[in-house]
Amino acid sequence: MQRGSRFWKLGALCLPIILLCSCSDSGQGEGSAPEVAAPSRVSVLTVKPETVTVYDELPGRVSAYRTAEIRAQVGGIIQKKLFTEGAFVKADTPLFEIDPAPFAADVDAATAVLARTEAELLNAQVKYERAKSLSSREITSTESFNNATAALAQAKANVAEARAILARRKLELSYATLRSPIGGLIGQSFMSEGGLASASATTPLAVIQQIDQVYVDVRQSAMSLEALRDTAAEAGSQNPDELPVKITTIAGKPFAHDGKILFSDISVDSATGSLGIRILVSNPEEQLLPGMYIRAMVPRAIYSEAIRVPQEAITRDPAGRPQIIVIGQDKTGVRRTVELGPITDGQYIVTSGLAAGETVVVLGQDRVENGQPLETLPFSAAAPQTKS
Repeated sequence: MQRGSRFWKLGALCLPIILLCSCSDSGQGEGSAPEVAAPSRVSVLTVKPETVTVYDELPGRVSAYRTAEIRAQVGGIIQKKLFTEGAFVKADTPLFEIDPAPFAADVDAATAVLARTEAELLNAQVKYERAKSLSSREITSTESFNNATAALAQAKANVAEARAILARRKLELSYATLRSPIGGLIGQSFMSEGGLASASATTPLAVIQQIDQVYVDVRQSAMSLEALRDTAAEAGSQNPDELPVKITTIAGKPFAHDGKILFSDISVDSATGSLGIRILVSNPEEQLLPGMYIRAMVPRAIYSEAIRVPQEAITRDPAGRPQIIVIGQDKTGVRRTVELGPITDGQYIVTSGLAAGETVVVLGQDRVENGQPLETLPFSAAAPQTKS
């Protein structure tokens, strides 16, 4: 009896479990509706035509707009240095003063010589007038008159020579004060007070550089010169000099002022096949210093109706051909092969296969399947994209 009661108790406990499983199986029969997959979420961008300039990034070196070496034109001991190294000096500012005493003495001596020759000229003039009067009355000989004429001419020549010597001595006296020929920043002084300045010295006393605008010298492939001219023509100008050149500092930051192409060399370097280009850049804040290496963005091509897509939007088929996914009106994606141009600012220029106004997938291409609807979110290059 105990065994029988145990059997019935066990059966009573298992019966609800069997009924529950039967109900569960019957709920998944042929009459139940299939589950619908949620749309995949992708980031998209609607492309628009725009004018895009493609640049050649070239290394360049900065040089001063004007450079003046301060050199002595007369020899002597430097008595004064009249500037502060590294300061801005205006044109005609006194910089050094050489001992002027020897030159002042030479001026006094030349002045005395001029006074003597002028007195001799006066005496010769009187003798000439007397000889002329006597000769007209035939009282004196012709030879005496000729001698008086020659003496007067000699006296005039002596006066002219004395005046020239005096002017030279005054000029040497003015050279005793060395002045700045241009306005700009003056660098290190290579001689101090007490030093002996010489007109034949090979080292300048100081150097002044004008850098409120500077030159940037770059070298570009000779083949790019024709493209540069074509770019200027597309921009409405026949002169490449009118194309703006962007400058990037040594730290990789964009410079505030664009440059202007001044000229290209007329000869090509036979070793490298390149030619030199000089660019004028405004530098009012004096950020660009002579000798500094920077990068110049020289225009290479201008696309007036360019279609651009981010690099992330480009995929490759097994053959390596670039593709994009275009969103149709039914919110499904279709893969399309395109032709690509150069990259500018992290975006490809699409030269063929994409029209303005179409929407492309930028992020989430791996979630796109043929015929599957998509949930689209606007692409933002600044904000990170969230994946579903």
